[in-house]
Amino acid sequence: MRRGSGKWFWFAALFVLLYIPALTYDVIVSDRSILARVVLTVLIVAYGVGWTIAPRWLWGSDSENVNTAICLALLVLGLVVVYWLGMSSAGLMVYIVSTIAVVLTPWRAIAINGTVLAALAGTMYLQHDLAIDGGQLGTLFSISLGMLAMGRMMRANRALSLAQDEIAALARTEERNRLARDLHDILGHSLTTITLKTGVARRLLESDEPDRALAEIREVEGLTRQALSDVRTTVSGYREVSLSAEVVGARAALRAGGIEADLPHAVDNVRPELQGVFGYVLREAVTNVLRHAAATRCSVRLGDTWLEVQDNGRGAGVGEPGTGLQGLAERLAPLGGTVLAGPLDGGGYRLRAEVLEAV
Repeated sequence: MRRGSGKWFWFAALFVLLYIPALTYDVIVSDRSILARVVLTVLIVAYGVGWTIAPRWLWGSDSENVNTAICLALLVLGLVVVYWLGMSSAGLMVYIVSTIAVVLTPWRAIAINGTVLAALAGTMYLQHDLAIDGGQLGTLFSISLGMLAMGRMMRANRALSLAQDEIAALARTEERNRLARDLHDILGHSLTTITLKTGVARRLLESDEPDRALAEIREVEGLTRQALSDVRTTVSGYREVSLSAEVVGARAALRAGGIEADLPHAVDNVRPELQGVFGYVLREAVTNVLRHAAATRCSVRLGDTWLEVQDNGRGAGVGEPGTGLQGLAERLAPLGGTVLAGPLDGGGYRLRAEVLEAV
């Protein structure tokens, strides 16, 4: 139980302060022996104090065995006091009976409280006090049932609160993963293309071709603006990827890298619900080709539920398991899709994404 859940217990404990002092006074002024009065007073005070401070441990502990041990200790102490004072004081057990009903699991509470009530009833019957003091048993039974229901409700509320905390933690983790995945896909591709184009612009300037270099720099400026816009929309959670736009971007990026691009001119044959995720796949695949493949040719093929990218590069290093491919696998998993990547027997590399299940 959460420690904060037992705050209401402190208010209930105030009733102890109303009953225990009066009971203690009656014992002190009774005609019992001095030793009996001292011992009984100590037991009554110990019972009251123990019940008052017990919530600190009962509500702060998640161990059912620890809670049971504390409750049983207080139960034994209360029974000793009741049996010493007489059955007319059986109502004193209301404190520990209610505590057991709330704190312990239902079946354990029922077993313990049922045993206590049966013991008190049996004693009253043997002492011929059942007709006089039996009403207290009805009160104890009613309070026990009411507190048992309250205990179940509090446990259900705690479980719900823990579930909500877990859901919130999972949501935060998923959002961090989404943000990291999207930023990797966006910045990886954009920065790779910008690097290639600035290299082309530098070589053009060195070759004294300022007009062509200026055109490349203008494209770099456009790419940086687009990358900044993509980052902003990714952070806000509203970014959508278009497969057709990624095909156009891939063609420009491959051309800047000096790689012959064999790309489809239309994406209509791809199922609409898969075009967004396939756009991410194409972006990551082309980025890997530009970074690692050292290829001179790259081809892209599309089907209704699949996309395949091949190059004639060195066939090593491209698409090795890392953040990019892991991100693609995470994007495709909810759709029942898979990502296969590896070198080809005749040289080169292939990355294939396919959705095997109906969306």
